[in-house]
Amino acid sequence: MLDELQLNFEKSVKDNNLSSKELEIKKLNFDNFLKNGFPNKRLEDWKFLDLNQILKSEFENFNFQQDLIDTKEEYFKIIKEFEHNQIFLLDGVFFRSNFQFEDIEKIKISNEKYYDEQINENSLVNLNHAFVKKRLKVEVLSGYKANKPLIIYSNISDKSKSSIINSNIELVLGEDSSLEVINLSNTPKHINFFNCFCSTTIKDNAVLKVFDINKDKKNIIEYNFDEIDLNKNSHLEYFIYSSGSKFKKHEINCSLNQQYGSAVINGILNLGKDNQHEIKTTINHNEENCRSYQLIKNALNEKSKGVYQGKIFVDQKAQKTDGYQLSRALLLSGESEFNAKPELEIYADDVKCSHGSTSGNIDENAIFYLMSRGLSYYQSRQLLINGFLQEVIEKISDPEIKELIKKITGIKDEN
Repeated sequence: MLDELQLNFEKSVKDNNLSSKELEIKKLNFDNFLKNGFPNKRLEDWKFLDLNQILKSEFENFNFQQDLIDTKEEYFKIIKEFEHNQIFLLDGVFFRSNFQFEDIEKIKISNEKYYDEQINENSLVNLNHAFVKKRLKVEVLSGYKANKPLIIYSNISDKSKSSIINSNIELVLGEDSSLEVINLSNTPKHINFFNCFCSTTIKDNAVLKVFDINKDKKNIIEYNFDEIDLNKNSHLEYFIYSSGSKFKKHEINCSLNQQYGSAVINGILNLGKDNQHEIKTTINHNEENCRSYQLIKNALNEKSKGVYQGKIFVDQKAQKTDGYQLSRALLLSGESEFNAKPELEIYADDVKCSHGSTSGNIDENAIFYLMSRGLSYYQSRQLLINGFLQEVIEKISDPEIKELIKKITGIKDEN
């Protein structure tokens, strides 16, 4: 497998007409990837899921998609009756955009050749940086508040088969700006590995809300890594709904770098079959008077496996930190599995931090009660599951996006 990747890399750098500096950086990234390979259970951060084994079982060989090979509009199923701006990615490559509701002088979109001189220790980020040709950058200028949400439609074409698809995005919010982003994607015909890296900077007094929806993507093995930096009095709201992929791991590394920053990260793993999903968060409280809140809920059916690893780090100068973290799991089958690793690493004295994790079976007495009120067993069970998960969706601050996500996920109040 690695020999095949080596050949693909050599072809990639040969075709890209890179400068000597660009070539050096990409080779460093690729060498780091080769040294560590695809993650497996021997790594502490991957002790619950083995991506290397899954890739070996699903792929006989790898292809790499780096250019648009298919430009059919039909791949994109646009959400109607919901006003929004649009960015379209096809096979990880920028396709087109539509910002009809915005002042186009205030939101800058670029898609330029990319290389990062800072070498990451994460092998999948190394793989991304070694192969990606261009980075999509979305910048909201200072003082501008977007009128409508932005949906990033990230779809995979029928011509992509057994492919490693790398996507690289940068979000920059200028001072006193705001933006809402919804990430959606399709279900491809063939199995593919999607490797996405996103770098985000939220400057003073800016607000970013991100809603990542993974539903019905049965032919996707997916890895997402978000690197997020918050400045003074800035705010992040991040919501994850993870359901459809055969395998998905979503990592968020969020740093509160200046006073009065706040980050809210909430998520749902709603799994069945033999799907394996993980949410891993690291919240770095690097300055005083910052707040973080995390709530992750899991509904795990059949042979599915859910994982949550969450760490709150508090620097010694980060006094007056307020950090909260909780994960809960509902085990709906004797064969489902949930693993959690909550962590606190605190070097300051004046802080308020807590973490916890619980898991258990569905309440059969509650099901019996609902059946006595005229509901079927299935209806009663689904009502309890939805009620359990709905708490997370209700924390979405934007009412229109909240209703859209209820519609997409099917998790809504039955009353």
